[in-house]
Amino acid sequence: MKIISAGWRMEYIERGNAEGCIFCNKPAAGDDGKNFIVRRGKTAFVMMNAYPYTTGHLMIAPYRHTGSLCDLAEDETAELMKLVGWSELLLRKAVGAHGFNIGMNIGKCAGAGFPDHVHLHVVPRWEGDTNFMPVISETRVLPDTLESVYGKLMKAAEGLGETCA
Repeated sequence: MKIISAGWRMEYIERGNAEGCIFCNKPAAGDDGKNFIVRRGKTAFVMMNAYPYTTGHLMIAPYRHTGSLCDLAEDETAELMKLVGWSELLLRKAVGAHGFNIGMNIGKCAGAGFPDHVHLHVVPRWEGDTNFMPVISETRVLPDTLESVYGKLMKAAEGLGETCA
């Protein structure tokens, strides 16, 4: 049996949520490049997932800390969905995504890593992207670094406009 090291993952496992709520702290830090924030809106923002399922995995969250969709104001809900559409266009342009898995994990038992701050996942997919690695070894191989993908996303975002219309 071959063993593939994913040493970068141990930091996340050991740390857990010790840094507090990333959806509150990272936008407040003001260093979008360091925190992989791709776009800021009035009520919500788009950031890369530091522990992605696939290359370019994005998360979209409101600035306001809430764990329920029911607590969001109409303008927050509308902007979240507009940013989902914008993210779709961005990922098609930046990384050539063929399709997407888009969803939310609400509550810890549903798999939310930050159950008290709602957020959407936009996971790019490609024809034939499922191979033997996740099936046999429960391992995903990401072909690019976060920094490299962030650069591609920011370059693609330059001419994208504000919405998907």
